[in-house]
Amino acid sequence: MVEQKDKYRPCVGIMLFNKQGHVFTGKRFDSNSYWQMPQGGIDDGEKLEQAALRELLEEVGTDKAKIIAKNKDWIYYNLPEEVIPTCWNGRYSGQKQRWFLMKFYGEGKDININYTDHPEFKEWRWQSVDNLVAGAIPFKKEVYKAVIEEFSSQIKVSIIK
Repeated sequence: MVEQKDKYRPCVGIMLFNKQGHVFTGKRFDSNSYWQMPQGGIDDGEKLEQAALRELLEEVGTDKAKIIAKNKDWIYYNLPEEVIPTCWNGRYSGQKQRWFLMKFYGEGKDININYTDHPEFKEWRWQSVDNLVAGAIPFKKEVYKAVIEEFSSQIKVSIIK
């Protein structure tokens, strides 16, 4: 049994949408079939908004976005038991996330998933909100449902503006 197995890694998630209301998703290097929205850990002393903007730049390679909203509460998810020992050296059993809704103001050329020396994604695409849950890894599906429920009306309003 790993010590601290019941701990959750603090993390931010980003639902980045474009002018058409489609959401950015990437296919991770360690996945052949699942697509996810950008997310990542919060550094010590880092504010949530700072972490979200840093992760956007690191994973999507752009700063051409504006924060529209932040979800109200932490959303928790557990990793599958077999993954815990290999993920974050077994230190966490899952993540607690605060999600940010961001509107992308750039063009396709403003996205660079190879922005860092250690990119997260091997492919990216814009996809309909309706397809986010279907393409997600099973243990994140409930998280995506909660994020969509909280942000969907704000996306519709922001597309019109």
